[in-house]
Amino acid sequence: MEVVTPESFAGFAASLAAAASDGRSVRILGGGSKPWAAPASDDALVLGTGRLDWTVEHTPGDMTAVFAAGVPFARAQAELALEGQRLALDPPLGLDDRATIGGIVATGDSGPLAHRYGTPRDQVLGVTVALSDGTIARSGSRVIKNVAGYDLPKLYAGSFGTLGAILAVGLRLRALPRATATILGGVADPDVLAGAVAYLAKAPFELEALDVAWRSGRGGVLAQVAGTAATRRADEVAFAMRDCGLGTIDIADDDGEFWERQRGLQRSDTRAVVLVTGPRTALPSVLRLADLHDATMVGRGGVGASYLTVDPEQVETLRAALPVGLHAVVLDRPAGAELDTWGVARGPEIELMRAVKAQFDPAGVCNSGLMVGGI
Repeated sequence: MEVVTPESFAGFAASLAAAASDGRSVRILGGGSKPWAAPASDDALVLGTGRLDWTVEHTPGDMTAVFAAGVPFARAQAELALEGQRLALDPPLGLDDRATIGGIVATGDSGPLAHRYGTPRDQVLGVTVALSDGTIARSGSRVIKNVAGYDLPKLYAGSFGTLGAILAVGLRLRALPRATATILGGVADPDVLAGAVAYLAKAPFELEALDVAWRSGRGGVLAQVAGTAATRRADEVAFAMRDCGLGTIDIADDDGEFWERQRGLQRSDTRAVVLVTGPRTALPSVLRLADLHDATMVGRGGVGASYLTVDPEQVETLRAALPVGLHAVVLDRPAGAELDTWGVARGPEIELMRAVKAQFDPAGVCNSGLMVGGI
């Protein structure tokens, strides 16, 4: 397995084209903080983005920035903080020096802030990508109002390197909050918890995050508010939680530890992490499934995304028990565990994925190791 880390966009595109010409499989590698793909084959070319590590442009007045794909996420946040700004992204291990802007966007990795700000695909304004024929393509704009044309940025967000390599990403920025507060409410009834989440998601509290945690028949809701009136608004949210039937209400002004722990529960080295997505009305069913499979669950209650940490041998039974409308994707897994990542049966979804890939990678050389049937 050969590893190459080009130092320019042109060099990256040329390396990708040369591999395609030779018929070699290519794996795009960021910092390696999300080992969700199968190991690359011995004859594969691994193209790393580690040397594409510069800030292309930061325009504080427009609240936008463009970063090369290999820029560490932690470094980008530190740079933006000097202007009182931030990326409203908080994926697990985001402050690990290995996590890169390109890797976070390519995998669609997100954390609790997705409740208010969405996932990476919702915040990408433009991308520069290298295709397997050596073409460098640009789409989108750093100007937020530009929504015309084919939405290449959203297509590449979450593409796992199967359509080509992300070289640079333009992202919208947010102001750093002056203060935050987190309200925690506990409960042992899945229906009460789900009802509280449904109410809080619709109420005009402007929550930064609305998360759920659950383990062994008990859990709770974590809601974060931000801004100069964070303390007052936290009291209002706490009152609403009590009104929804939640108990053991606590308010924390120094809340970083809570959210770091919550993000950390989305990852595991020793068990499988299964991302279950679907209507948020299915939350009670997901919580009960977590109990049946001895799983720890954290997730975005207001947007229908739940991370279940479960023993690998339980993955397929959990997937088979999901109600209609829910879908499970396997992320982390222990070393040596062979699990179906996508769980998508042969059908129109696979054909659509193949058709899109044929447009962007007709040679079929860009391979993350995750796609069903070698798409």
